Parts: sequence; C-alpha cells; structure tokens
Amino acid sequence: MNTITLAKKYASLLDETYREAAKTAVLESDAALAREGANANEIVIPKLTMDGLADYSRNSGYVDGDVSLSWQTVKFNYERGRMFSVDAMDNEESQQLAFGALAGEFVRTKAVPELDAFRFASIAGTAGISKETAELSTGEAAAAAVRKAVSTMDAAEVPSEDRILFITPVLKGMIDDMDTTKSRAVMASFDQVVVVPQSRFYTEIKLNDGVSSGEEDGGYSKASGGKNINFMIVHKPAVIQFTKHALPKVISPANNPDADSWKYGYRSYGLCSVYANKAAGIYCHVAAD
Repeated sequence: MNTITLAKKYASLLDETYREAAKTAVLESDAALAREGANANEIVIPKLTMDGLADYSRNSGYVDGDVSLSWQTVKFNYERGRMFSVDAMDNEESQQLAFGALAGEFVRTKAVPELDAFRFASIAGTAGISKETAELSTGEAAAAAVRKAVSTMDAAEVPSEDRILFITPVLKGMIDDMDTTKSRAVMASFDQVVVVPQSRFYTEIKLNDGVSSGEEDGGYSKASGGKNINFMIVHKPAVIQFTKHALPKVISPANNPDADSWKYGYRSYGLCSVYANKAAGIYCHVAAD
C-alpha cells in the first residue's frame, strides 16, 4: 500500500485514459434483503404473495385470505479476474509508477466500464421488460420517447419514486438544448439522471475469456447481435444487484516465489438481475439498426 500511496505524488506524469466511475453503482441492492443460499454461488431473496380483497359479510365477517413469504434462489452471474506482474526494477526506475498506478488505472479503465456494460446488458436482456426500438435524431423526438416511457410505466403502476434515467450524453444534450418547459419537466420527473457513455450501453455484450485466439486482451465488446441503447429507465427496487467480492490482491517481490516482481490481481464476483414480478419497472429504448 505504501507503493500505491507514493505513486500518487507522480500522478501528473501519467498518460492516463479518460474514463468515468461506475454508472450502475446507484443500483446496488441492500444486502440486508438477501441471505446466503444453500450453495456458495447463490443467494435467496424474499418474495411476498397475498390474496386480494373479497366481499365482506355482515353475518360471517371477513373471508380468510392467504399470505406467504417465500425465498427465491438467484445465482451469481458475473465472475471475472486478472493477474499482472511488474518487474521490481521497472517499478523502481519509473518512480514507483509502474505498479503504483496499475491498480487505479485497471479498475477505472477496465474493470468498471466492463461491469457497467455487463449490468446494462443483463437488464436489457430480461424477458418481460418494456422495450422499444427507434432512431432518435432530434431533441423533440428524444423528449417524446422519454415521456412515452414514463407514461408506459405510470400505466403499469410502477411507483414514481426511485426511478432512475440512464441516458447517452448525445440524447441528454439534445433534450437539454431544447431548454423548454416540456423538456425540463420530463427530465425533472426522475429521482436521478445518469449519463452513460455509449461504449457501456449495449443490449448484448461479449466477454472475452483472455485465453482464446483473438481474445487474449480480455475485456468486453458489443456482441454481434447487440444494439445501442438510447436510454433506460430503471425503478431501483426492480433490480437485484450485489457485489459479493471485488478486492485486489497485492504480492510483493519478497513474497513472490516465481520472479522478482510485484503481482497485482483483481477479481470481481457478483450478480445483476431483475425480479421476476417487477419487469414492468424496466423500460429500455434501443437504437434502430
């Protein structure tokens, strides 16, 4: 950790890649709502079902109803990792930058964008969600599409609280540039508006395994059948999102039996899914081919 702290002094010397922080962090679920499953790779979440109202009798009173709390098993669906080695002399001769900057740069430019892309694609691929495909070339068209999405969710009785709009910077810019009462009103109807780079906003992605021919660099890419997402409205309680493990592993040269080098490993393990009975809480607007 001392090496990483020291490297911060030389941050201005780095030729860094511009990348933003996680866009989907706002969807993280309350861990108290889940419990460990029978197997290590799953959790169970509560599901409440009950009967509706019945006729009340002035002679016999209420009709008995049933209410049940069941537990639904959900398996973790994201597990990725990488291990890097930095020669001890390379690290020393680069003023501790080689290893010290690796951790932050990797998480910021590789791990976080991929995790966002995986989560958006997982949500977009859920059966039963509202989905529309159209090209939005003007601010008026974009605002009208968002307004239609809001109306669709209203009609499905999705609560207006906790709705989050994820939208590309291009579309948000076009709506903002309208600067009208209607455009401001449609954007103000959300608890939060999150701008998402198009490079993380696809209906399907391909996760490279890091070992197959052509996939050695790892990371992700837009799948052959994937499409660009224009915007997505998510009612936060509709999403199950847990990060069970996302920690780095640092091995110093003194503890590395194989080489005189620092080793940095990163593993991310979690899940992103949609509650089966809350699909109406997702609206995905997809760009036309």
